[in-house]
Amino acid sequence: MIEPTESESLQELDRFVDALLSIKEEIKAVIAGTADRNDNVLVRAPHTMEDVIDSDWQRSYSRESAVYPVSGLRANKFWPTVGRLDDAFGDRNVVCACPPMTDYAEP
Repeated sequence: MIEPTESESLQELDRFVDALLSIKEEIKAVIAGTADRNDNVLVRAPHTMEDVIDSDWQRSYSRESAVYPVSGLRANKFWPTVGRLDDAFGDRNVVCACPPMTDYAEP
């Protein structure tokens, strides 16, 4: 569920709506068969900078559609540091890279 608050500007809310509409169009392209069901922007998201600058781009869609699905990202792009790891496995199996609790124990 998404619940924007009054702390979000109208510009930010419009940007969010544009992103949702873009995702809807990407879904419609898969359903219509104009986008590959297994190799599309949605399945391969997020796209890291390393993915995009790799000279061996072997995707069925353009780099531009991977990086700038909405025009507002051209001025304010957030680059994810990692791509998707084993589909939903990372969402279901949280791995903590923190030091063990014994490191926090007082002497």
